[in-house]
Amino acid sequence: MGKIEPQPGIMNIALYQSGAAHVPGVDNVIKLSSNENPYGPSPKAVEAVRNAAAQMHRYPNTDHASLRAAIGEAHDMDPDRIICGVGSDEIIHFLCQAYAGPGDEVLHTEHGFSMYKISAMAAGATPVEVKERERVTDVDALLAGCTERTRLVFIANPNNPTGTMISEAEVARLADNIPPQAILVLDGAYAEYVEGFDAGKAVIDARSNVFMTRTFSKLYGLGGIRVGWGYGPREIIDVLNRIRGPFNLSTVALAAAEAAIRDTAYVEKCRADNARLRAWLAEALAELGVASDTSCANFILARFASKAEAEACDAHLQSEGLIVRRVAGYNLPEALRITVGDEISCRRLVAAVRAFKGGAA
Repeated sequence: MGKIEPQPGIMNIALYQSGAAHVPGVDNVIKLSSNENPYGPSPKAVEAVRNAAAQMHRYPNTDHASLRAAIGEAHDMDPDRIICGVGSDEIIHFLCQAYAGPGDEVLHTEHGFSMYKISAMAAGATPVEVKERERVTDVDALLAGCTERTRLVFIANPNNPTGTMISEAEVARLADNIPPQAILVLDGAYAEYVEGFDAGKAVIDARSNVFMTRTFSKLYGLGGIRVGWGYGPREIIDVLNRIRGPFNLSTVALAAAEAAIRDTAYVEKCRADNARLRAWLAEALAELGVASDTSCANFILARFASKAEAEACDAHLQSEGLIVRRVAGYNLPEALRITVGDEISCRRLVAAVRAFKGGAA
């Protein structure tokens, strides 16, 4: 008799570790570990959720037409080339499920988002990690890593957890030189933080082998309600919709996301506040001897002299009620990823690092 076994590759997946939210024995913590909008969602999104709550007994529409129209309006995109999902994570999962399987390879960079590897393995494909150049996506290394088995190439631009990004010309060069059977996937979870950035739309519109994923979890402050989307060639959208669950997004989630993307004044304010405080935080940390690359997102990758110093600083921050993210799992053991919070949070964080550095000196 045989025994019940999961598909090959499933049990090799390490469980995803989310950013911590609590410190034992410490009250009044400030969570700077998950790159959340410190100002929360748009009040209009909150109101939309409140109004939609009365309709929770009704199934949501299956085509997400109203939300796709709002996204299309905001980004000058054809709504028929947009698909919505449970965070961009689900879109990443769809791509791997639809286009990769046993014997196929899925490329990602060494400091890339861990869901690329998880979703590839869940589909039975082989994840292939490619080196970055000084924490920046290396197009030449990605092209060298491609083979006849490559089906998907994932890059985040800006990247998480490094905060760095590459130019549109480099993205286009990558798209034009990957194998003909492969799709380049541009993860734009942090694209909204880059002023005037189209997240690769022009590259996608000129080609048939490029796709983008986006999210409402970061700038829009809807991480707890789980809405993401993808944009690309109609042929890819058609494939993904065939495996998408008919009611994957709730009535409440659809209402929140549509209200959030239409509140452009709130989005602009959050983007501007993040840019101002990101610059201040990076400079203040640099003055304390804590280096970081120029971040294009809503976090800073703070680099320390060693893994031991990074962990000691993290322990000190926790004792002060400040939760940041260790990123050893992203091959950056000597670094801490710090979300750009509101002004009070940023100042409290710098004061705590200053105290740590003073004590460590």
